[in-house]
Amino acid sequence: MTTTADLRTALADVVAIPVTPFHGCGTVDRSTYRALIRRLLDGGITVVTPNGNTGEFYALTQAERHTAVEDAVAEAGSDALVLAGVGHDAATAVEDARQAQEAGAGLIMVHQPVHPHVSLDGWVEYHREIAASVPGLGVVPYLRSPRVRGEQLARLGELCPNVVAVKFSVPNPVHFAAVARDAGFDRFVWIAGLAELHAPGYWAAGASGFTSGLANVAPGISLAMLAALREGDYAGAMKVWERVRAFEELRAADESADNVTVVKEALAQLGLCRRDIRPPSSPLPPSGREAVANALAGWGHG
Repeated sequence: MTTTADLRTALADVVAIPVTPFHGCGTVDRSTYRALIRRLLDGGITVVTPNGNTGEFYALTQAERHTAVEDAVAEAGSDALVLAGVGHDAATAVEDARQAQEAGAGLIMVHQPVHPHVSLDGWVEYHREIAASVPGLGVVPYLRSPRVRGEQLARLGELCPNVVAVKFSVPNPVHFAAVARDAGFDRFVWIAGLAELHAPGYWAAGASGFTSGLANVAPGISLAMLAALREGDYAGAMKVWERVRAFEELRAADESADNVTVVKEALAQLGLCRRDIRPPSSPLPPSGREAVANALAGWGHG
């Protein structure tokens, strides 16, 4: 049985967000999905998040989300921890959370509510309702709103012992440092949710893990940054930062319009999956494909 302590230890790592590959007809390519997860695991990744934003969560049907969790659990086996993304309205998130539990996932990540009118009390209640529905699963809120502060996280932690970590994705390390300490720094595992470019800054403020879409392409590079950060070798971490900067800046451009598209393009150039992507994302133009190729130059297969 996986304990809360086990979950906390496991999350202090590179948390990879696998892409969801599609067939030419538009359906999910489940065999390639499992192959991409296997590649992550063989590359040293030990936590995967099916149905994360890099997996095009909001473009998937509920049935597709369920099979993504099932396939991730089946492929991961005992080699990795599965952190399944859930979200949308509370009832749908509860249904998906229970399905993830039945499928064998160890934790759920709750996407930031997309409702246009979110009160702070409502934010706490939304997460409380979902966490309470799966008391045997670890729960990780995905925090993207600067309005949610330490007070709300502390209250959620008091209400729900199974909330074990926070994926923090507000691009402000000073804000992160304050929120983490106001929430009760040692109460949660703090995961830097903005990938490799932000990982060193957030690590200095107390994060002990970070998420990665780049790991789909080059897991060894992500793990090299993790190793440097764990050793307190910030100069070494910044050398990795310099290697990935061009690639990650392509993903972040234009309010992250091509965040997933760039990763899929890189995988397509490596012959690992099709570049197809669902609206509201769109394929890269030829100039974008060339920029991805230039960013990949010298990486090898990571």
